Amino acid sequence: MKNLSKNIYTLVLIISLVGGVSCNAVKKSEPKDLALDLPFEMPNVVVPEFKTDTFNIVNYGAVSNGKFLNTEVINSTIDLCSKNNGGVVLIPKGVWLTGPIVLKNDVNLHLEGGALLQFSGDRNLYPLLDNFYEGKKNPRCQNPVSGKNLKNIAITGKGVIDGAGGAWRQIKKGKLTEGQWKEVVAGGGFVYNEKTWYPSESYYNGEQLVRSGKVDYDNVDALQPYKDFFRPQLINLTQCENVLLDGPTFQNSPSWNIHPLQCKNITVRNINVRNPWFAQNGDGIDLESCKYGIIEDCNFDVGDDAICIKSGKDKQGRDIGVPTEYIIVRNCVVYHGHGGFVIGSEMSGGVKNMYVENCTFLGTDCGLRFKSTRGRGGVVENIYVKGVRMTNIPTDAIRFNLYYGGKIKEDENGNIIGITTEPITEETPCFRNFVFEDIECYDVEKAITINGIPEMPVQNIKIKNSKIVSNEGILLRYAKGIEIEGLSLDVKKPESIIVQNSEDVKFVNSKVDDIDQHRVVVKGESTGNVYFDFKNVSNPKKYVKVIGTPENNVQFK
Repeated sequence: MKNLSKNIYTLVLIISLVGGVSCNAVKKSEPKDLALDLPFEMPNVVVPEFKTDTFNIVNYGAVSNGKFLNTEVINSTIDLCSKNNGGVVLIPKGVWLTGPIVLKNDVNLHLEGGALLQFSGDRNLYPLLDNFYEGKKNPRCQNPVSGKNLKNIAITGKGVIDGAGGAWRQIKKGKLTEGQWKEVVAGGGFVYNEKTWYPSESYYNGEQLVRSGKVDYDNVDALQPYKDFFRPQLINLTQCENVLLDGPTFQNSPSWNIHPLQCKNITVRNINVRNPWFAQNGDGIDLESCKYGIIEDCNFDVGDDAICIKSGKDKQGRDIGVPTEYIIVRNCVVYHGHGGFVIGSEMSGGVKNMYVENCTFLGTDCGLRFKSTRGRGGVVENIYVKGVRMTNIPTDAIRFNLYYGGKIKEDENGNIIGITTEPITEETPCFRNFVFEDIECYDVEKAITINGIPEMPVQNIKIKNSKIVSNEGILLRYAKGIEIEGLSLDVKKPESIIVQNSEDVKFVNSKVDDIDQHRVVVKGESTGNVYFDFKNVSNPKKYVKVIGTPENNVQFK
């Protein structure tokens, strides 16, 4: 049997080197027209095309039994396909155990329905390498699927790619049932203080090293004893052009699921992205410093942010200076996740010209989440969100937070304690020019929260023709140029709207249900030019309480 397999492999290799495995036809993959009236000009995203020549990994010695390690076979098949001007590398039905896979130019890695590409949980197969993670140079163990400086690549089909994330992630006892906890502990690893399980002492020691702040990220050799802490991403594509992800399920990643970095022309459609709800850093997709992209018709159920936009962190991100721009997100569903659609907190290279439409969030911790902090720098602007539906959101439907990782306190007069106005520098983050339209939210804890910083308020935000049913209402703090028009707000708790240290704020033709029981509060010494027009009351002034703000700075219809 071994000789027969070897002879078949040799014959197919000779044929492929001479003229390809199949035919020389080119599979047509026309760019999908955007078919949108975008508020900015954007060309069609280029979708890669591939020859129909098919390289079935079985013909090169791959074995489907969940035990045979197919790493070498799959990588050599990808190499062969690329060297023969590209085509399709076929992963047929079966369970294919493998280590790290490296993509190559002009290759479509196609998973047939019923195929499971199962990455090994043996961490020794993933060496510690120079890498880029969370917006900075950061050594990581080799990513299960990677590609760098490539053109025309794809992962398609109806199969499943599983990253064996359980072999990599630490987990707290409180997130598991008693039976689950016992099962995890029985599998080996390291338990700290009877409360947290780590895959190894290497992971635990690496975590302590990072917390100490004494890490030399430029010295990979010095970090080898701690390598298990530096978890890989399931899919990492760096500086690639014309990328297509269409069809598969990506799940159980060691950290982030899908991370395109500094890529151009990326199409992501019809995929499912899954992680346990407790998966630490278990993001769905993180587009970082990418240009021209579409994410459409996808489902996410993950442990951290679902659809996330980034562009580098702090000085490294600003020095690279590559924004994420011209991205469309549409027709996506998010189940669990820290945020449904997210920008930040690593956005130092800037983000602009984004369009999000017709998405549904069912139980995400936060709906639309925009986060940063002093020190990041970067400008986030021209962001348009339309037709988003959400329900069962335990925090905010819409949240801007420029104090990511910190907390805000205030005195009895509404003045914020401990927050001073700092000089505007390249380290000052800026969020401006957002439009939210036709947003519909039910069973939400908080409707809208904007926490800007005094030297750079969140500015020029429009919210139009939307409906929110929530426990708490709207908080605007260090915001400027806020226009809320045609909003229907149904809030349970008092103080349905709070405007604090903000200016040029307008509520026009809006409605607050039971406003006689839910007061509007305006406070803060720097608040000015606030205008209220509630269509369900004739005298809105009697429902507004002013604290520490000059009365003439508040106007009514």
